[in-house]
Amino acid sequence: MAVEPIERLTRELSRLPGIGQKTAQRLAYHILAMEEERVRDLAVAIFNSKKQVHSCPVCGNYTDTDPCEMCADPRRRKDVICVVRDPRDVNAIERMREFQGMYHVLGGVISPMDGVGPDDIRIRELMDRLQDGTVKEVVLATNPDVEGEATASYISRLIRPLGVKVTRIAHGVPVGGELEYADEMTLLRAFQGRQEM
Repeated sequence: MAVEPIERLTRELSRLPGIGQKTAQRLAYHILAMEEERVRDLAVAIFNSKKQVHSCPVCGNYTDTDPCEMCADPRRRKDVICVVRDPRDVNAIERMREFQGMYHVLGGVISPMDGVGPDDIRIRELMDRLQDGTVKEVVLATNPDVEGEATASYISRLIRPLGVKVTRIAHGVPVGGELEYADEMTLLRAFQGRQEM
């Protein structure tokens, strides 16, 4: 016999990306076994995150301050902007601890099949950031899929007339990967991005 509150909790958890029905049910039972104070802390953390976190008015990354810490950091290079699809991509690039420039989060990619055009993502805001001449390079770091490539190509065509250098992150065989398992497009990108040693 189903217990309605457990079923409702399982249903809500299963709506999260990557969480199937069985995992949602396991999480629901785990939450029920937690101490009430920890459950309250979890609920408050979820609610407060949703209420307090918003997009930075400058770069579009998630933040709870205006502007975000990266945009306000005087140590970061203002002459390079890395363009990414969403805040998760900012986090991935920051983990490498090499890029010291600024970011621009598009909030999606151009995808005509899904009804997403250039006006539906933050391309206009990117172009506004390039107007004062501070930015010397824009690094396009969208995913190497059809939509990511189309978005990068579109943005590149818009920026070139401004005299700003436009670069694209290299794509190819990952470190630790094996050539026999790489698809043709990955190998093509690896050959195109080859460097002299």
